[in-house]
Amino acid sequence: MTASSTSLQTSSRASRLALGSILVAVVVLSLKYVAYLMTGSVALYSDALESIINVAAAVAALIALRVAARPADANHPYGHTKAEYFSAVAEGVLIVLAAAAIVREALPALLNPATLPEQAGLGLAGLGVNLGAGLLNAVWASVLLRQGRALRSPALLADGRHIFSDVVTSVGVLLGVLAARLTGQAWLDPLLAILVALNILWSGWLLVRESVGGLMDAAVEPDTEAKIRQAMSLHGQGALEMHDLRTRHAGSVTFIEFHMVVPGDMTVQEAHSICDRLEDAIRAETPQSSISIHVEPQEKAKHHGVLVL
Repeated sequence: MTASSTSLQTSSRASRLALGSILVAVVVLSLKYVAYLMTGSVALYSDALESIINVAAAVAALIALRVAARPADANHPYGHTKAEYFSAVAEGVLIVLAAAAIVREALPALLNPATLPEQAGLGLAGLGVNLGAGLLNAVWASVLLRQGRALRSPALLADGRHIFSDVVTSVGVLLGVLAARLTGQAWLDPLLAILVALNILWSGWLLVRESVGGLMDAAVEPDTEAKIRQAMSLHGQGALEMHDLRTRHAGSVTFIEFHMVVPGDMTVQEAHSICDRLEDAIRAETPQSSISIHVEPQEKAKHHGVLVL
């Protein structure tokens, strides 16, 4: 199987998962809104508001994945894989807007708890509906996180982490609403809504921070770089030295480049064979890699980096 066909299969799987996210998000939003109508709880309303963000984020992820799957062209010679990071940044912005909307709804109720509707009732049936939505979210978040890591998709990972934070939020909301019901302290309901907003802001900050790292060409993780260096050392026989290793992520693709020093009398064919061997070994450790190797003569040695004796 060629690298191109593998990339197409990966993109197809990621797009199907994004479509599944849209379906799950719509179902969860419907369930949470029903729960709010059954209880009148401001906290449950805030939970439903966050689910609107889940729907928007799932749509953005699908669009980003389809853009990222486009092949390289004259205007984008390195491909379109960074589009996934824009999806995660957009999700972070939507999260901030959702948090602001929640605070706008909850703050007046917190300052004037007596104005909360007595007929709300905080029905147990409504809490049960919200719990069912939370369980559905928990299952889908685990799927997205597992598949996002397997496919190395920033968009799917961002969506999975956001949904998981939504699960944590839902659990906190349920406990708070139940406490308000049992104690009769109406202020607990809007207070929980504001705490939900703060949790949403935190998850949004984490998403934006990770995505900006990708947009700023952050290097691969230390353990991944160690594997790359080990592959270079074990499979670089014939070369004298490799230095100036540079790496970066762009969506699911890892870009790797370094200089390889060879004896001055080595033929182009021999040097090319070493490069092929190195590329195969590195791709075995980091699939979906784009590797550039600059071959240099012996006098260009810097005597640091990966030495091959």
